Amino acid sequence: MEQSQSSSATTDLAAEVTAVQERFDAVKAEVGKVLVGQDELLGRLLLALLADGHVLLEGVPGLAKTLTVSTLADTLDCTFSRIQFTPDMLPGDVTGTQIFNPREGSYSVRRGPVFGNLVLADEINRAPPKVQAALLEAMQERQVTLGEETFGLEEPFLVMATQNPIEQEGTYPLPEAQLDRFMVKLKVGYLSRDDEVRVIDRMAGAGRVPQASSVMAASEILTARDAARLVFVDDKVKRYAVDLVAATRDPAASGLAELANLIEFGASVRASLNLVKLAKSHALLAGRAYTSPHDVKTVAPDVLRHRVAVTYEAEAEGRSSDDIVETILAHVEVP
Repeated sequence: MEQSQSSSATTDLAAEVTAVQERFDAVKAEVGKVLVGQDELLGRLLLALLADGHVLLEGVPGLAKTLTVSTLADTLDCTFSRIQFTPDMLPGDVTGTQIFNPREGSYSVRRGPVFGNLVLADEINRAPPKVQAALLEAMQERQVTLGEETFGLEEPFLVMATQNPIEQEGTYPLPEAQLDRFMVKLKVGYLSRDDEVRVIDRMAGAGRVPQASSVMAASEILTARDAARLVFVDDKVKRYAVDLVAATRDPAASGLAELANLIEFGASVRASLNLVKLAKSHALLAGRAYTSPHDVKTVAPDVLRHRVAVTYEAEAEGRSSDDIVETILAHVEVP
């Protein structure tokens, strides 16, 4: 009897895996009607969406970061809001505020743009720390307090923040503790020459620019997340994730003494949790109900790059956190 129930549960999970994979493939295809050459970025955004983690996007202007996020929102039938951060903003510009009605002698609540399913925080490092903190608190707590009332944020709730790595004048870099709130940091690169020609052909042509249609409901995202939680993770895979994170904290103990003077501090426990969560999503979208070390290794750079702070010595040698993470991945034994 127990064997029959176990077999039935396995069959049900396999069916869910197939269904989730098909739905997310449909999203990719729909976004592909609008975007050119951003398949890798889109895939990583969908992983974060499935793993229920916020995203920090870093790239120079003009790489379609905003278009990618807004098009993704169109395909998901979710509410989308964009916040353009500026130095003169106040926390209420993000979360909302209370407005006094003198005629009725009472306050009413005006909700801010953070009350959306997909929230694009454009150039988050241009806003002062108190404004950044208001958004990041909402990201962590999944709720906003206005006056004496507390409002829960509707699920799915995903913040995708962007920042420009070149222009640093007049900006307020995110502190490490707040960077840790983002599950992943994605670097957006330039298109290939062929893709850039395709963009020119599409945008300069006489025809109408394609529009994405909704192919996935918000409720389906929540169902897909439930399926991701059921993906099996072997203890060896968990240990591998922890070993990678531990190597960022004490590289010498992991046989990487040459990195000891290059790392200011390493990743927190949250990094280990996010590695496993994202690996489960990666396995699910690959059509599997179990994770492998390859899943962890694939998502590790995105999870760790903003959690490893480099020393001045590393900067002098031209070594970035990406270089350090790559060295760790090459050294730590894969089970």
